[in-house]
Amino acid sequence: MTTLNKKLSPLLPLALALLFLISGCGANSAKSGAGASAGAGGETAVPAAAPAASASSAYADYPNRPIEYVVPFSAGGGVDLVARTVAEGLSKEWGQPIEIVNKPGAGGATGAQYALKQASNDGYTVLADNVASTTMLQAGSAAAPVLLSDHEFAARVVTDAPVFVVAADAPWKDFREFSDWAKANPEKLTWTSVGPAGFSTFAVAEWLKAIGADFSKTRMVATKGASESLPLVAGGNAVLAVHTVNETSTLVKAGKLKVLAVLAPERSPYYPDVPTTAEQGVKDLSVSWWTGMSFPKGTPQEIVKKWADGVAKLAQDPDFVAKLKKLQVDPNVLTGQEFTDFVNKEAQYYTGLATETGIRK
Repeated sequence: MTTLNKKLSPLLPLALALLFLISGCGANSAKSGAGASAGAGGETAVPAAAPAASASSAYADYPNRPIEYVVPFSAGGGVDLVARTVAEGLSKEWGQPIEIVNKPGAGGATGAQYALKQASNDGYTVLADNVASTTMLQAGSAAAPVLLSDHEFAARVVTDAPVFVVAADAPWKDFREFSDWAKANPEKLTWTSVGPAGFSTFAVAEWLKAIGADFSKTRMVATKGASESLPLVAGGNAVLAVHTVNETSTLVKAGKLKVLAVLAPERSPYYPDVPTTAEQGVKDLSVSWWTGMSFPKGTPQEIVKKWADGVAKLAQDPDFVAKLKKLQVDPNVLTGQEFTDFVNKEAQYYTGLATETGIRK
């Protein structure tokens, strides 16, 4: 034994050194993982990758139950009709019902609050957005109940041109004549809108600003949407409505409303004989209408992207496009960062317009 100890003793320091090095390397390896979590910058890369892979598998079967598609306006309006067309297409694609739920009120804020702030962010509640329930809602109030930051934007589906309509038997033969009357008689001008910061409000305010009329002397008639607004104008209970080509077409074809102008760079293919506002001397108007969809903040990105990709695919489907054309709209899809940039730019313009015209309170 003594002989053996004598033989091993010269090797003992080497063995201890190796043991120290092995232990040290193990400690360093563990510290590298923890350091990645705690360090600034790179710390999210590794932890974020694992949940992303896990989330992908978790949502691979989405949707596996019915989806609630909230329309914050009344049934029969432009947002509602486009949402129903999208719901039909994606229900067929995904094999799950997508049920339209109308929650009108407060210029779109009632439905937006329900979908974005009260519902779960699990991807089974979707908001049918439009310009009034997003950028104009935020621009029109310093204390808006729903902000752009509350939305997880998925896709814009269509755009449509606003048109100025009056009763079919109204005395003005064109938009130029009507603008002269409104400038001279602002206190007699009544117009419909879903609220003080509704789409029609911005269109009317921009037009009156352009012709030098006093917006504050005119009067808004509040409605829950185009399906309520347009019969009021046709019946003489309000002078003017500004809605889209799609929304006005039925009563125009029925001879109940007269279209004075289309607010767009070019004439609408659905109203080819109606001049634009610029053609009739009122230039630099830019209010426009769109509808799309968004989710509550925190909704899994895989689900948001699935909707964006689904809408982009529908826009290439001749059957879906034909159904939109029956509504007198065409697909004009934006998704991802492009859609977000579009919304932010629009909000900046409308905030300036709302401040200048007194819409913003």
